[in-house]
Amino acid sequence: MSSMTLSSLFDALLLDLDGTVWAGELALPGSVEAIVASKLPALYITNNASRGPVDVAAKLRAVGLNAGPEDVVTSAQAAVSLVSEDLNVGDPVLVVGAPSFKDLVREAGFRVVDSADESPVAVLQGHNPETGWAQLSEAALAIANGARYVVSNLDTTLPSERGLLVGNGSMVAAVTSATGVVPASAGKPEPAMFLHAAQRVGAKRPLAVGDRLDTDIAGAVAAGIPVLHVLTGVSGPLALLGAPKEFRPTFIAEGMAALGHDPESLKPRAQGGFSARIDGKDIILSHGNPGATGIEALRTVLEVGWLMDEPPQLVRPNSDAAEEATSTWW
Repeated sequence: MSSMTLSSLFDALLLDLDGTVWAGELALPGSVEAIVASKLPALYITNNASRGPVDVAAKLRAVGLNAGPEDVVTSAQAAVSLVSEDLNVGDPVLVVGAPSFKDLVREAGFRVVDSADESPVAVLQGHNPETGWAQLSEAALAIANGARYVVSNLDTTLPSERGLLVGNGSMVAAVTSATGVVPASAGKPEPAMFLHAAQRVGAKRPLAVGDRLDTDIAGAVAAGIPVLHVLTGVSGPLALLGAPKEFRPTFIAEGMAALGHDPESLKPRAQGGFSARIDGKDIILSHGNPGATGIEALRTVLEVGWLMDEPPQLVRPNSDAAEEATSTWW
């Protein structure tokens, strides 16, 4: 077994938050310890626009991580940057989002308004638990009157300690349904947040870490940055099996503790004594050492499954060990 660890290959961590570092108000088991043990500079890249960088940094410190506002990159910041390209200082902007999002808009030189009657030239929308029908309706009215529509992110769900909650993308879908207007999205999976974070910390070999294939992983892939997918949030084993090339991570693990593991063991490849082969549109998983794990079975299957033109219709376990390991995927 190699003494090399995954974190030793890189010079910085670009970390998602919800479902990766924490779920709701609680740090995920082992996440803080793994980040600290890596001794790498960490940038926190979040699509959740409900907190500003100051508040996010305070929450990171509360769970035991040494972080300041300069270590946080939010999708709200990205949205303000995107809309600033086409607006003039003093223009009215309707913000459907948290107070910190409105503060960012004001700091950028725009006038924050709450009503479509004030003729906003743009609508910015980000996650805020307080958003309701009235705010969404004002956004719909403004967009129908010609306001540009930009959102922080399109995550349909938000991981919490209780499970998956309604995310900003689901709220955006209501406005899109009412107006027929599809917004521009500033956050992940666009690569800009990753590239900006790497530049901010001066990283030449950053590692991204995330839990959601269509945002965290796709954004890192688009930016050309190696990425670790952790199974502590949204996208599970079945999503990985069906992932298109642009959603496929470099490394796969159960959680952040993998930063201290052998990097070769984290790649899609045969391990745990398992073997996998294609049988028509299925994959047959055979053998397996006593006590072999579900994540070892998954990496074994992915090595083969990602060679197929279409996702496998079934993964068929062909041993007791394979049966037991794959039962953990559902």
